[in-house]
Amino acid sequence: MITFEEVKNSPVIKTYIEKADESLLALGYTEHSYPHVTKVALTAGHLLTTMGYSQREAELAQIAGFLHDIGNVINRIDHAQSGAVMAFRLLDNMAASPEDTATIITAIGNHDEGTAFPVNPVAAALILADKSDVRRSRVRNPDIATFDIHDRVNFSAVRSDLKIKDERTVVELNLEIDTNVCSVVDYFEIFLNRMILCRKAAERINLTFRLIINDQKLL
Repeated sequence: MITFEEVKNSPVIKTYIEKADESLLALGYTEHSYPHVTKVALTAGHLLTTMGYSQREAELAQIAGFLHDIGNVINRIDHAQSGAVMAFRLLDNMAASPEDTATIITAIGNHDEGTAFPVNPVAAALILADKSDVRRSRVRNPDIATFDIHDRVNFSAVRSDLKIKDERTVVELNLEIDTNVCSVVDYFEIFLNRMILCRKAAERINLTFRLIINDQKLL
């Protein structure tokens, strides 16, 4: 069986992650390299483990999390779908089983806001892990005056915690934001579509999604 360690240590996969992030840097996007994909992978696996899913399902979520953004090496547009096709080829070359490959590429192909849907628990965990990764350190634009919405969302985040709470019935994203960068109301408006997606993803793994910003419950 294909393992997370094999995927994480593959020189070929590392190259695609690095080149994909180079493209996003040129386009002015936030960081999508090893810090992001590793955090997403570990968070996705932790979510499923905590909710009682099998160790194998958790590992597939880790693999999907590590690979989910490689499609950016082709183009930012439709990167989820192109990434799923790339992942299929990579996993096939690594002799992954059809069942494991299908689960992983389905999750990757369904993680981006425009076309995303939590079609299975692995996809649900990937969505929650990806959309909750907001950090000031992801911002690479040094000019606050030219920030886009992704820069504002990430740069304003002083603290971000995603935790399963209340006896495994609630998954809560608790954010502390700098309102000098982005007001709570503006932040919620910018963040709304991805938070609606997180709510659907949480429901897929029998959780209620809760969003807290600066101690205010917004969802």
